[in-house]
Amino acid sequence: MAKGFNKVILMGNLTRDPETRTTTSGQSVTNFSLAISRSWKSADGTKQDQVSYINCVAWAKIGEVISQYLTKGSPVLISGRLEQRTWDDKDSGQKRSAVDVIVEDFNFVGGGRNVDDNFGQNADTQTKKTNDVVIDDIDDKPIDLSEIPF
Repeated sequence: MAKGFNKVILMGNLTRDPETRTTTSGQSVTNFSLAISRSWKSADGTKQDQVSYINCVAWAKIGEVISQYLTKGSPVLISGRLEQRTWDDKDSGQKRSAVDVIVEDFNFVGGGRNVDDNFGQNADTQTKKTNDVVIDDIDDKPIDLSEIPF
């Protein structure tokens, strides 16, 4: 039997703030959901949109960093593996299942937070750069292309 391959790479936006909890063994685990949209044109030329909502689980330090720096709406690129879980539904007595992405790595996407926020540091304690760049006034004479070195 051939060895399987289980790898997922997704980019989307968090649908809610990440939720971190600690297991009874002391391990931290963070749960969040990604909204991943896709657009295409149908056969008749109309634009179609579809959004998929994917549950993600991040363990230990990766989950702690995600919980610390990302909030609802934050864009993120994650890679990981699919994992199916099953349980008995207490209300209906039926067996239920779900597929989650177990996050193995992630990258921040986009501009991030406001520069003054500096990822949680107090803006009052930051030093601001006060040296402004001064641009010398140039005259409006034509540019001599022979002076350009390339």
